[in-house]
Amino acid sequence: MKENFNVLILGSDFNAYYMARCYHELYHEKVNVIAKRAIGVVSYSQIVNFKEVADFENADVFVATLNEYAKERKEETILLIGTSDELVRLIIENGPKLDKKYVHNYPTLEILNQILVKDTFYQTFENCEFEIPKTYIYPCGKNIKLDEEKIQKLMYPLIIKPGNNIEYHQHKFEGMFKVFKVHSREELGEVIEKIEKSGYQSNLVIQEFIPGDDCALFDSVFYCSKDKKVQLMTLAQIGLQERNPGGIGNCTVLVNGFNEHGYDETIVEPLKKFMERIGYQGFAEFDLKYDNRDKKYKVLEINPRQARCSYYLAAGGYNLVQYLIDDLIYHKEKPCTLMKEKIALSFVPKSVIKKYVTSEPLRREILQLAKQKKMVNPLKYKQDKDLRRRLYLIAKDFSYKKKYKKLSW
Repeated sequence: MKENFNVLILGSDFNAYYMARCYHELYHEKVNVIAKRAIGVVSYSQIVNFKEVADFENADVFVATLNEYAKERKEETILLIGTSDELVRLIIENGPKLDKKYVHNYPTLEILNQILVKDTFYQTFENCEFEIPKTYIYPCGKNIKLDEEKIQKLMYPLIIKPGNNIEYHQHKFEGMFKVFKVHSREELGEVIEKIEKSGYQSNLVIQEFIPGDDCALFDSVFYCSKDKKVQLMTLAQIGLQERNPGGIGNCTVLVNGFNEHGYDETIVEPLKKFMERIGYQGFAEFDLKYDNRDKKYKVLEINPRQARCSYYLAAGGYNLVQYLIDDLIYHKEKPCTLMKEKIALSFVPKSVIKKYVTSEPLRREILQLAKQKKMVNPLKYKQDKDLRRRLYLIAKDFSYKKKYKKLSW
């Protein structure tokens, strides 16, 4: 039975949809969702009450919209859930301006900046509990020459990504990727020039490329209580990432509780120590890559929220919205749990898994879990029956088949 509180989800992407699904699975009622625009996965949904607010990610509009929403609610408490980096930042930065009805669980602004601003992250945590790839930070727009000696030490191929992801996406340009992979000094110069011409003024992160394809990647999700204690941890091996230029880095297939290199709980222990040492609160997702050269797991980045693929926790019995409610509404203390349940998550059809997951042990595990009805697509929810939505998801399956056939990373 739901007591005198309300849940409000901000956003309209995959992340927003499955958080709404988590809520619906708990209470079997619609949840309110606000975003600047609706996309098919949310706009055709029967499990949400969606409100579109133009310019919602403008701080003044954001505060005014949420405070007006609070005035209209009779409930004493409103649990606020952000589903993107931009929305999480808006919640943290504007928290003091929001109606006192709102509760949420996010880190401080200082911790957010240390984690979310990638160049700051790599410099701040270069020597901590976990390992990171060798990194060089280049300041854009400062007419500073590349340090050729440091670049040569990294060795090609190299990865290039923005230090400030929010600013980066404010400067669209042709050939824009979330992450670039370059194989020569000439390519490196071309990418930097293209990014600088777009108007991006923050730092670029230039890193060694850790050998291995999508199957060398791992996902680790944490929930840290308002008391800054880790309550939940996961470790999942990734099978595939998105193939469109803007989506590289976003997982489409993974398996929790499985690791072809050996499922070792000690992999997540340094991450747990780190989270509790810095006093983190809320959900976070670690992106890791297994480096076969030294048999170590390197942290590529940390996202200060649940990721778009994090629904596998709920599918394995650990409902993400329930964790927030138990912590912030009911003030329940929970022991630290490593989720070991084997569960596969996939946004793509099985035909894509069969053809494009390169690791035979991982592919076999995924397909076996599918046979056992232990594979879930977060977007395909039987209780969400709108015909337009079903057609949208069918079209999305066809789109994925074409996308993986045409593009490779």
